[in-house]
Amino acid sequence: MNIIRLADLAQSGSLKGKRVFIRADLNVPMDDAGRITEDTRIRASVPGILMALKAGAAVMVTSHLGRPTEGEFKAEDSLAPVAQRLSELLGQPVPLLANWVHGVEVEAGQVVMLENCRVNVGEKKNSEALSRQMAALCDVYVNDAFGTAHRAEATTHGMARFAPVACAGPLLSAEIDAITKALAAPKRPLVAIVAGSKVSTKLTILQALAQNVDQLIVGGGIANTFMLASGLPIGKSLAEPDLVDQARAVMAAMQARGAAVPIPTDVVTAKTFSADAPATIKAASDVADDDLILDIGPHTAQALAKQLGAAGTIVWNGPVGVFEMAAFENGTRTLAMAIADSSAFSIAGGGDTLAAIAKYGIESKVGYISTGGGAFLEVLEGKTLPAFEILMARAKGA
Repeated sequence: MNIIRLADLAQSGSLKGKRVFIRADLNVPMDDAGRITEDTRIRASVPGILMALKAGAAVMVTSHLGRPTEGEFKAEDSLAPVAQRLSELLGQPVPLLANWVHGVEVEAGQVVMLENCRVNVGEKKNSEALSRQMAALCDVYVNDAFGTAHRAEATTHGMARFAPVACAGPLLSAEIDAITKALAAPKRPLVAIVAGSKVSTKLTILQALAQNVDQLIVGGGIANTFMLASGLPIGKSLAEPDLVDQARAVMAAMQARGAAVPIPTDVVTAKTFSADAPATIKAASDVADDDLILDIGPHTAQALAKQLGAAGTIVWNGPVGVFEMAAFENGTRTLAMAIADSSAFSIAGGGDTLAAIAKYGIESKVGYISTGGGAFLEVLEGKTLPAFEILMARAKGA
């Protein structure tokens, strides 16, 4: 993907004395007292900010936080806790500026935080007037927020149209490189794991991947629908019977290419959805009418682990069972460890996937962990994200 990168501008010395505007993703979780409970996104933004500062730039950083109402700023919408945490991580003051659209005072070597960008009227609708006004604040616009790359908003898309220079920060650049390596030019076999409660939420992803991957592993409620499509009983398990035809179409598309959707041969069932419910391992053909399927069985897990071990590239989105409950975590744990042990390049994304990676302590053994939820899913669907599209256009001189 041909884009201008902040790293190249920094290395060439062309950032010295320039006003650099960084759109980061600092939308971190907070408790009722306004304290940050998890700061991964703030820490992930630091390399891009430091890169600009060390290159002699005057740096402005902004982000959205929560779901504020445009034009109605409230105390709980404030980036103040984020600015404080960023100051600690950078080891220098990070003043927080409100009402910044009309002008920002910042010197070379300084960094200022611009208050919640989604409070500005016109932000979500990608207002051209607002985009032009904000673009006039900088010499260089930097998008370093993959988590919002699928949204065409004023600070994620419009500014990139009108700023003198528009580029990708190191976090966004890394996402682009990992996605390209996994999907555009993968080492084969390419194995994708797509799991979740409903086929309907990931049908377009499944359809897109069916045209490209060598093995499409499905899990959770999605796997139950595929089991139905294969003529297997699923008892009272979560499924979407009205999407059985679409599931069959995905399997047919894979089969036509000599690829496959492995269907579970054994499952772990319970009579109720609870952590203390007795777990029973059954052949997939023996599921009773009052059974809930809550995990893939050990034979299925081992067979899938073997496929992952032979993969050249692995894309992982979603746990294959109710991994939060000890009795129903074996499938997800087995696949997670297989990914960790594999020599394949692996890319993982989605909130539940990241929780599983953290639970099993395999962060350092996954090739790339995506920071974007919705953006990651749209990439899997084969969509070109608005943020990528405009940065590519600007790199071409458009």
